[in-house]
Amino acid sequence: MLRLTPGQKIHYTLRLSVAMCFIGHGAFGIITKPIWCNYFAVFGISQDLAYRLMPLVGSVDILLGIAMLVYPMRAIPAWLVIWGLVTASLRPLSGEPFAELIERAGNFGAPLALLLLAAIPGNGPLREGAPGKKNRRWFSRIEVPAQINAATLARVVLCLRIVAFLLLLGHGWLNLIEKKGLLNQYASIGVSNPAAAAQAVGIFEVIAAFAVLIRPFAPLLIIFFLWKMASELFYPHYELFEWIERGGSYGSLLALWFALQRPRETEASPGPLNLAT
Repeated sequence: MLRLTPGQKIHYTLRLSVAMCFIGHGAFGIITKPIWCNYFAVFGISQDLAYRLMPLVGSVDILLGIAMLVYPMRAIPAWLVIWGLVTASLRPLSGEPFAELIERAGNFGAPLALLLLAAIPGNGPLREGAPGKKNRRWFSRIEVPAQINAATLARVVLCLRIVAFLLLLGHGWLNLIEKKGLLNQYASIGVSNPAAAAQAVGIFEVIAAFAVLIRPFAPLLIIFFLWKMASELFYPHYELFEWIERGGSYGSLLALWFALQRPRETEASPGPLNLAT
């Protein structure tokens, strides 16, 4: 039976997460999700033009997602770090709560963690006579790591802890301010008092966020991972596409859990977060 190393498990989890983010987001472009008009408007783009651009943006996203599964180049997750941060930032820029940005930390955090895991070797000064060599590495295939050294693993773990903290905190924040879409979700599954449910969920998720940031216990990570996967299915519309697009959220939590299962010979399990290091 094939047994994957921790590095391989983290790689495949984050790689699939990046593909899901692209494909899910692209699907909304293909179906021309109306709220996207608000985000195009930030750039002064009219509603008519926005509807014409959406399928184009969606098609590019889907193609990049498929490419990530078939031939994962470093440039693809690097672009998603930028693209995911930009698209998430458009929400508060268009008048939505700031929590909408940090709640989508998985969209740009998962590809960042993958890049840290696939650190470009020999990334120091180029030898004379080899111009552009470093840039070409961004279009080389990301190799699946058989092993991870302790320094790389520590960087990946720190990144994933911060990402998990932000996405849980953001979603908890949206519950505490009783976002209308979340209240509709709870009502759609038969909750009699959606506002009370939102407050309870919000408190739980904020506590979970700080628990992951300060000391991520593996058993709790599995609970948060399952909770996040289940809760994203509550959307009354576009359930499947919303669930796929949030792949970075699940992937970050699951990859962090895999990272904490590393062999004894590597560094000890990370303790409380020290932001000064």
